[in-house]
Amino acid sequence: MVPEFHDRRDAGRRLAAALASFKASHPLVLALPRGGVPVAFEVARALDADLDLLIVRKLAAPGHPEVGIGAVLDGALARMVLNDAVVKQLRPSPEYVRAEVGRQLEEVARRRRAYLGDTQPIPIGGRTVILVDDGIATGGTVRVALNGIRQADPARLILAVPVAPAETLVALQRECDEIVCLSTPDPFFAVGAHYEIFDQTDDEEVIELMRACRARSPAA
Repeated sequence: MVPEFHDRRDAGRRLAAALASFKASHPLVLALPRGGVPVAFEVARALDADLDLLIVRKLAAPGHPEVGIGAVLDGALARMVLNDAVVKQLRPSPEYVRAEVGRQLEEVARRRRAYLGDTQPIPIGGRTVILVDDGIATGGTVRVALNGIRQADPARLILAVPVAPAETLVALQRECDEIVCLSTPDPFFAVGAHYEIFDQTDDEEVIELMRACRARSPAA
């Protein structure tokens, strides 16, 4: 199998071309760190758009850290999204949920400070918002992110990714107004299998790209 994309920056440039029709609306591009940032950077640069981060942290179930009972989102959202089915099944106490939310919000704040310093989140209400990641597998994190963004009342919400399985995109259609995906391979392997270079995006790269984008952004 020949990978569809060279690296995340290549995928971002190609994704930007597919999103060109949104340029006139001066969209807000939200990147899911860390891997989504190089992709989103190229999208924001091509569309002359504002770029911000959307940090999502899982709320772990008591005694089962691998199980998520929900998530918290950062930035202008600063909200909690619970998985009602899992909460109903496991019945964590309100005290546990409050404590876990507090822990994860602290981590969200730490990461945002590390990536963006004291820069304030860009408001979402009334904007055309494009959520960008480097690819989707099961879609759990993206679903939480879309749900949180929707609650912040954007004018239009678009999910944009280079690669994802078709069945996952079908499941996410009701969460947003439009999905732009360049490739839906079948069979679908791990996201990284569809890139020639899929090394880890480190904190330094995120900081550098966000600094470069904010330096030219009117919303900075």
